[in-house]
Amino acid sequence: MKFLEYQVKERFKAAGIPVPDGRLARTPDEAVLAAGALGPIAIKAQVPAGGRGKAGGIKLAKTPMEAKRAASEILGMTIKGFKVREVWCETAQEITREFYLGLTLDRDARKPVLILSAQGGMEIEEVAESHPAAIARLHADPWRGPLPFEVRDLIFRAGLGPLQGQLAPFINRLYALARSFDALTIEINPLALTRDGGLVATDGKLEIDENAIFRHKDLHGADDSDDDPLEAEAKRRKLTYVRLDGSIGVIGNGAGLVMNTLDLVQREGGRAANFLDIGGGAKAEVVHSALELINSDPNVKGILINIFGGITRGDEVARGVIDASRDLGLTVPLVVRLTGTREDEGRRLLQEAGITPKSTATEAAHTVVELAREASR
Repeated sequence: MKFLEYQVKERFKAAGIPVPDGRLARTPDEAVLAAGALGPIAIKAQVPAGGRGKAGGIKLAKTPMEAKRAASEILGMTIKGFKVREVWCETAQEITREFYLGLTLDRDARKPVLILSAQGGMEIEEVAESHPAAIARLHADPWRGPLPFEVRDLIFRAGLGPLQGQLAPFINRLYALARSFDALTIEINPLALTRDGGLVATDGKLEIDENAIFRHKDLHGADDSDDDPLEAEAKRRKLTYVRLDGSIGVIGNGAGLVMNTLDLVQREGGRAANFLDIGGGAKAEVVHSALELINSDPNVKGILINIFGGITRGDEVARGVIDASRDLGLTVPLVVRLTGTREDEGRRLLQEAGITPKSTATEAAHTVVELAREASR
């Protein structure tokens, strides 16, 4: 579950992390009222995606009329596939320095990692690539959290020793907030040092582990209407789906097999359009639903189904593929690799329907990439 900036800042404020005063506006006239109450403001598009500034989704306004004009330009625009339906109007800050502070999961270390950098205001991935020495990390013990001396060491390694008295409470409060919300990612970027010497969270990001949502039923994140439409539809269908930027639709059973299939497609010179895992024991109806979803993506030029049957039965998968091919009138190339439980029955059904299954995943990936390439010429 992801949250919009203003929702994150509400939680920051409740946790004792200073944030600028702000108001939510859904119309240009509401932005005018915000500017009248707050003075010079920053008007910021509220979408669950980064890069808003580069896309023109953040503007400064010194007067109510400037606020109305800026809000009119931002509301309704689309940023990384998300339509802007509301803007956050907050008091403009006089910033002297910008830092980065965040926490995420380090799956290799199997621990949360606190990240602090004296270079804020840009994507932390860019800093890591161009100035890796500018990033300090602390792998906190997940049970006891960071100890005071560990926090001080993190601050000094980031080159921010003179600010340790102010930074240490920020770090501890952010860690406590992340833990209380089962956060996968939480960050302040930029964490701003203002002209009066105070620290303020001028932006915020929070993503909660969906597996822990049952512990946070009172929370409401970014509106589902702002999600990628295909991902939102996949949620309604109870399909594990992530949209990617390629042209080969991929369906498999089991996360590891699907990820391996994505790699095979790339190795053969293609790019996957999605990750879609139908899970173990999938019935024909689930396969049909998955194919229908993939086929609704206009970027898909070929579909690869890779099934290794354990609990999943090959004949059930074949029936789903055959029914979907008939019902949807598929026009893009469809390649199937089917092995495991009842593979002989499944292969026979596919061949009778005019679909020749491939014997290996590598062969299937090569075939679908070539067919998609030919179809695009």
